Amino acid sequence: MGLFFTLLGSEFLLGVGFFLAQSFIAITLLEIINYIEHYGLHREKLSNGKYQRVNIEHSWNSNYLLTNMFLFQLQRHSDHHAFAARRYQVLRHHEQSPQLPFGYATMFVVAMIPPLWMAIMNPKVEAYYQKEPQQAAA
Repeated sequence: MGLFFTLLGSEFLLGVGFFLAQSFIAITLLEIINYIEHYGLHREKLSNGKYQRVNIEHSWNSNYLLTNMFLFQLQRHSDHHAFAARRYQVLRHHEQSPQLPFGYATMFVVAMIPPLWMAIMNPKVEAYYQKEPQQAAA
């Protein structure tokens, strides 16, 4: 590292700064998407203490064409949960999965405003678990 600083001087520090900023942005984007994909959903704890196998009901799905094209089918995350080895190009949409009200791009912006996010998503989580009272209590 000292050698690079000696050879490149302030450009090295500028490069480190850009690398750290890019890393912060990448990690933040990853965590926000992870938050959007799984908000409020949980797996049932089995009698043996383990949790049920991850399946299509454990992530939010969205089927908006434009966002799917830009995000390489990321919005079909529930299919990835059920079939982890399936290539992203052929991920399928599951209507029985919990559905986001908008595409991931819109939900990303909404997630940056927590009161708005909760106003939109908390009723959707509650409605999703209405059919499963034991899960709603968890």
